[in-house]
Amino acid sequence: MELRQLRYLIGIHEAGGVLAASRSLHIAQPALSQSMAALEAELDAKLFLRSSRGMTLTDAGKALLEHARIVLADVERARDAVHRTGTQIQGQVSIGLPTTVALVATLPILQAARAQYPGIRLKIIESHSGFLGEWLKSGRLDASVLFVAGHDPALASHPLLEERLALVSSPGQAPKTRFATLGRLADQPLLLPSKEHGLRRIVDDACARADVTLNVIAEVDSLPNIKKAVQTGMAATILSPGSVAEELAAGLLAITPIGRPQISRQVACATALARPTTPAIHATVELIRQQLRALVETGTWPARWIANRPATQGQA
Repeated sequence: MELRQLRYLIGIHEAGGVLAASRSLHIAQPALSQSMAALEAELDAKLFLRSSRGMTLTDAGKALLEHARIVLADVERARDAVHRTGTQIQGQVSIGLPTTVALVATLPILQAARAQYPGIRLKIIESHSGFLGEWLKSGRLDASVLFVAGHDPALASHPLLEERLALVSSPGQAPKTRFATLGRLADQPLLLPSKEHGLRRIVDDACARADVTLNVIAEVDSLPNIKKAVQTGMAATILSPGSVAEELAAGLLAITPIGRPQISRQVACATALARPTTPAIHATVELIRQQLRALVETGTWPARWIANRPATQGQA
């Protein structure tokens, strides 16, 4: 198995066929087909299903695809660690951002990276915190912002901030009280993400401790769609204030702090203990820390900065 074959596998998958991949990879179509045929023969497995509409991966192909991405990412890290131009930090760094974090942090991180480290090529992947943690351990990500939710000995976690969650509703449906208690939320129609989502787990844990059962009328794993639905007044939701900052400023949504008890979550920046690091990864982690702190200190991200403690192992 050769590295170029792994690159070809990814190229065909992304292009949807050999012809389109031959153009993007700048490889003659017969040579590309022969290379994939040789790989399938070596592995004694069919990697693609071929049809008139193109090529799709088989289960074996999907398994190899994940490994191919990790292998090629490690090769890129090794190359970046060895070949640096003078003192300039350079290389590709893949970072993960939970959706609610990406809303406020993506642009500041990109701008700061461009200004401070022009040699670093950032790849930002947005997803649920739980998925990002798994991808971090597998090597698909170099670093990730995560919501702290238990212990994971495979990760080194740098706690950054703590934010309180709030009831988010349309302005006309907002409670008239200063706080929304969990008990009073029991009869409130709510839209929440599914139970695999980190925010949902935090909410469910708080409700279990308070012996409260929420009225979840639907589960929606799309933050934009949850916010649009809440704007119509059909239901409320529970989110961090920072994730609805634009809608609050436009008067489209309203928030009510949750109290007795309050619900909060910690945000951390993590790396995998078993994965190799590079100067570019170290620089990116520090850059993320700086930008999130600036967002907190300017009030753009309503939260409490807690990063005065050292990095810890076992949190994710």
